[in-house]
Amino acid sequence: MAKYLVIVESPAKMKTIKKFLGANYEVAASNGHVRDLPKSSLGIDVEHDYEPKYITIRGKGDILANLRKEVRKAEKIYLATDPDREGEAISWHLYHALKLENKKVYRITFNEITKNAVKESLKNAREINMNLVDAQQARRVLDRMVGYRISPLLWAKIKRGLSAGRVQSVALRIICDREEEINAFIPEEYWSLDVNLKVKGERKPITARYYGTVDKKQGIFDKEQADAVMASLEGANYKVAEVKHGERIKKAPLPFTTSTLQQEASKVLNFSTQKTMRLAQQLYEGVDIKGEGTVGLITYLRTDSTRVSEEAESMAKTFIEEHYGARYQAEAAAEKKNSQKIQDAHEAIRPTDINRIPVAIKEQLPRDLFRLYQLIWKRFVASRMSPAKYETVSVRIQAADQIFTTAASKLSFDGFMSVYIQEDDREEENVLSGELNRDTVLEFLSFDPKQHFTQPPAHYTEASLVRALEELGIGRPSTYAPTITTILARRYVTKENKNLYVTELGEVVNNMMKEAFPSIVDVNFTANMEALLDGVEEGDVKWKTVVSNFYPDLDEAVKTAEKELAEVTIEDEVSEEVCELCGRNMVIKYGPHGRFLACPGFPDCRNTKPYFEKIGVACPKCGKDIVLKKTKKGRKYYGCINNPECDFMIWQKPSGENCPKCGSPLLEKGNKLVCMDAQCGFVQSRQTVTDK
Repeated sequence: MAKYLVIVESPAKMKTIKKFLGANYEVAASNGHVRDLPKSSLGIDVEHDYEPKYITIRGKGDILANLRKEVRKAEKIYLATDPDREGEAISWHLYHALKLENKKVYRITFNEITKNAVKESLKNAREINMNLVDAQQARRVLDRMVGYRISPLLWAKIKRGLSAGRVQSVALRIICDREEEINAFIPEEYWSLDVNLKVKGERKPITARYYGTVDKKQGIFDKEQADAVMASLEGANYKVAEVKHGERIKKAPLPFTTSTLQQEASKVLNFSTQKTMRLAQQLYEGVDIKGEGTVGLITYLRTDSTRVSEEAESMAKTFIEEHYGARYQAEAAAEKKNSQKIQDAHEAIRPTDINRIPVAIKEQLPRDLFRLYQLIWKRFVASRMSPAKYETVSVRIQAADQIFTTAASKLSFDGFMSVYIQEDDREEENVLSGELNRDTVLEFLSFDPKQHFTQPPAHYTEASLVRALEELGIGRPSTYAPTITTILARRYVTKENKNLYVTELGEVVNNMMKEAFPSIVDVNFTANMEALLDGVEEGDVKWKTVVSNFYPDLDEAVKTAEKELAEVTIEDEVSEEVCELCGRNMVIKYGPHGRFLACPGFPDCRNTKPYFEKIGVACPKCGKDIVLKKTKKGRKYYGCINNPECDFMIWQKPSGENCPKCGSPLLEKGNKLVCMDAQCGFVQSRQTVTDK
């Protein structure tokens, strides 16, 4: 009969861990959290020192009953939940839910589900770390306060089913701020001027780019400037003024953290953050491998540390020397530089055994699981390898008093790139033909002037939003994927071709949050709150101090907003559309996908139809009204009301004015009017046009 009971979170881990332990051990699973705050109320006693009121989660009664039976039979209980704040909190909840006060109870953690790691954790059993528990309690209570106090206001102001969150509302604001930047962006014209030259006796031409004069670097901003430079060089002699040879080193990447794994999996594998975490969880908990049984393939997936254990360093060193040679080994492992607090309790994400080469187990893994494992394996191996080296040459070419430059590079040693090439590293080698020395005379072939326009900031993708949240210190590794999933599920944001776009609903919610709860959606305030939670984990700050300093201000802001909202009566806006069934003027209603027209005679008349907001501008193609529309995913655009007969559509709002240069419609961008034809480049202030 088993003497010892090990309780893990996930049933998937049970089989893996049971295999490592003898007959004296029984392994059971809690299936995640067993206690939480009640769904029906705030669940926090604000009158009595903000004490949380935890209850058993619905559906967990049978699981707890079975665990209690196992507890009665065991001499010792080992709580083996995940090695982070949330895992520590689950162990603490299990301790109380199972009434383990008079039992021999130990907390064990392992960063990877391997035989050595599990057995080592039993040797290093400890008590539950209450600092970690309190940091998680503080996060849970703060999130509950924001969600349960503000969400009802959103229901009253906009519609039911919406939600606010301490991190999700800031993430929404970041996306909205970027959208405003993009909409207000005015493209500026600039030109590049290349010259095609030839070394005597060589066939392949050399292309050099305009740099400026002998005295200073200068740009070309319009066609007139480009023409002036070309005219000044008519008949000029071109010769090499300077040749510099050098070496460029490209450092090996760091092993993955949660954030960098999500970013790279998005760029390379086209995975959403949610999918990446789901697959990584499977790799961590264990996969059936022929001849080995169920084994954990990677270390713990929620981490912001790039540290690697000495054992893993040693294995990597031996592996690289055997498979690639000593010169491919890194002299010293790179370190992540970050001014923010790193939760260094566990390592970077890496394979549990570097000798488990992806191609050897490819047939035993589903396609996506294999692709993610291969990405993690290659990144880790590369992180322990030497840098790649390039031979470089840069050349300055002079004609009269003007300077052109060209450069070339050649990979001289591939280093880590023999294993792993990031998307950013994919560069073609550029080799200069012929031997170029100072004073080499070049033959002029032709000029190649090109017009360009500056580009607005890019829309956020899931990957770049994760990077922004990490850089700003908002959220932690475990929160990135759930935050993005929530704002997409609430339809505040929509995703098209990887890009995240704010919906009309998202704009309304963000504007209300900025107006009524500026501190909640303030980036610095939220980052500071994360720092305070880190202080709780370190034992420097009491968790109830954080909560008691936060709640009164929130309570006051909610009460103020409630008063102001009570004074606002939101009437259904009456439209000009007449209901064809009963003759009443239809009204504008809000639904999950935005606005629609409904008959005010409901429930007698249930007629509804799409709502299109006219903007008072005629379609340049057919002359009918242009209306504000939305894609299926909720992104706004402007199109002809006569669709599908007329296919006119544009993302920016047409002003109703036409470009004086080319006759195309002018679009509104901030306080400017910009020609719809990017090649035209006409820009004018809206005030000037209005005055005309």
